[in-house]
Amino acid sequence: MPPTPPVAPRRPHVMTAHGDERVDEWYWLRDRDDPDVIVYLEAENQYAKDALAHTEALQERIFEEITGRIQQTDVSAPVRRGRFDYFSRTIEGLQYSLHGRRPAGAPAGEREVVLLDENALAGDAPFFSLGAFTVSPDQRLLAYSTDFSGAERYEMRFRDVERGVDLDDVVPDTYYGAAWANDNRTVFYTRPDDAMRPWQVWRHELGTSTEHDVLVYQEDDDRYFVDVERTRTGKYVLITLHSKVTTEVRFVAADAPQESPRVVAERRSGVEYLVEHHWSRTDGDRFYIVTNDDGAVNFKLMLTQVDSPGREHWREVVPHRADVRLDAVDAFVDHLVLSERADALEQLRVLRIVDGAEHVIEQPEPVYSAGVGPNFEFETRTLRYVYTSLATPTSSYDYDLDTGARTLVKRQPVLGGYDPSQYRTERLWAIAPDGARVPISLVSRVDVARDGNAPTLLYGYGSYEASIEPAFSPVRLSLLERGWVYAIAHIRGGGEMGRSWYETGKLLEKKHTFDDFIASAEHLIAQHYTSPARLAARGASAGGLLMGAVVNRRPDLFRAIVAQVPFVDALTTILDETLPLTVTEWDEWGNPVDDPEVYRYMKSYSPYDNVRAQAYPAMLVTAGLNDSRVSYWEPAKWVAKLRATKTDDRLIVLKTEMGAGHGGPSGRYDAWRDEALVLAFLIDQVAPETAGT
Repeated sequence: MPPTPPVAPRRPHVMTAHGDERVDEWYWLRDRDDPDVIVYLEAENQYAKDALAHTEALQERIFEEITGRIQQTDVSAPVRRGRFDYFSRTIEGLQYSLHGRRPAGAPAGEREVVLLDENALAGDAPFFSLGAFTVSPDQRLLAYSTDFSGAERYEMRFRDVERGVDLDDVVPDTYYGAAWANDNRTVFYTRPDDAMRPWQVWRHELGTSTEHDVLVYQEDDDRYFVDVERTRTGKYVLITLHSKVTTEVRFVAADAPQESPRVVAERRSGVEYLVEHHWSRTDGDRFYIVTNDDGAVNFKLMLTQVDSPGREHWREVVPHRADVRLDAVDAFVDHLVLSERADALEQLRVLRIVDGAEHVIEQPEPVYSAGVGPNFEFETRTLRYVYTSLATPTSSYDYDLDTGARTLVKRQPVLGGYDPSQYRTERLWAIAPDGARVPISLVSRVDVARDGNAPTLLYGYGSYEASIEPAFSPVRLSLLERGWVYAIAHIRGGGEMGRSWYETGKLLEKKHTFDDFIASAEHLIAQHYTSPARLAARGASAGGLLMGAVVNRRPDLFRAIVAQVPFVDALTTILDETLPLTVTEWDEWGNPVDDPEVYRYMKSYSPYDNVRAQAYPAMLVTAGLNDSRVSYWEPAKWVAKLRATKTDDRLIVLKTEMGAGHGGPSGRYDAWRDEALVLAFLIDQVAPETAGT
């Protein structure tokens, strides 16, 4: 007899806004101090375990496939920083990485020093995350931070790497990132507020109490996050203040950390800019600036002297282009490397500073991902970049910026005889209801027939201008080897097709995101890759909102859904200014507190508010009790309402990580087991006949 799912009691809670009344019968799940909440979540976890018990053998088989393909004892491509090469290493049986270095140019394994062993730091803790990891300019000290809950609040420490011991300094409650000054004893770091918004930059001097740390900058506007970083040249510390649509950058000379930060250009609503420092003996200190100022929708590249950084002094280096989105610039002594997007593909453009000669680094496949890798050295003519595709494992290359010669430094090993020539990658184009062409990246075995019968997984995100790259995953091979098709819908709200692709998938145009995903699913069916009975979809976080909105509108298109930490109670969350990150999100979703039009629009698509009495696909839903980005109660409430409302008997399970946050399990073996469960669920629901393949 199948297990019976738990039933969350109905406790009606009335919410009123703009004259509209909503009744939330599971609002009470927000109170994690209510013992009934934990009891309910644990009952859901037990139900998920019982309901998926028949897939445990398959889960174990997939886990063994994953660990059998991945070279578990491995080392990353070394990256030069002065007199040392830095790397990370994994060891079979250990959950986390070791970070080390060796003398520059020395062979692997020779005179290596372990800087930090994450496994030793984690101990037997159920969750561990490494935040900051940055060495001092003289490379004698390491600043690092740790989180043991998944709540993304880190504690920072400092290690004497030559002696292998930590100093007495401990800085509590920090956020990501840290930047050293050139005195090798002053460190800048950020702190989050109660809403998990990094809002302050502090300065700590080693050997002093944190009570004496100096507040360098505080951002009181709730829409802005604060980041801190050290320039590649080592001459400046940059403080970047950014909302979803506006940026302001301040800088401090790394030789004078006690000085007050100077502003590059005062913020203007809707104007963004990024700053990269360059210097030379002939031209002095300069800032290269990537900006959308003056209507440059897809951004342009500007240049100014550090002594006169204001907008009035900016001069154009690379103009705005309607068909190319400029994402970033990396400056080296003689070259600039521009990270760009054109026709839903990344490209790297090299520009020689002395004469402006330029070229694009050619790539071998029509659908791929290529981006600038770690490059610590400023005075170099060698670029480290990373290349991958849905069929090609992640590969690190060293590229000679003068000659164009490239050297493969490291390719991700795939054990078990993987042959990329046995897989086919494609770029398809779906047509959205308004005529927009939506790119789809796809991979399958070359022998998979286009007869409408292939089990298919369609992935989507579509928010925050984030681009989902067509990158390789050894874990995904457990589907592909079973004859599945894997596809990514590069939908509006993402950044794959330029800034307008993002702008037309947010605020009062958010529904284009859902239209595009549905059009992508329909295109795969129309082109005989799959059928509704063989199609699954997957998304996480804002991609989980996508899953919820799409299945409310077109549940008939999908057999199964995986929604991980899904942002499904969007309207209630964005109305609640007391929740983490809500106010900063208004630039992405709109402000339903003050604007009744935004309220009505969000209510019309918010997944939780639009659950209705209809048949739904089978669903696997995940949550994290310590999640500071998407609160655990959103997926919990959604599952409770779905079960109480839907008209079918298909399986819905909720799996909550009781000691983790937004990213799920932290250890790599735990993450692989989690992925094995997801893949087993998909296979069991969509194509059980492939389970033993």
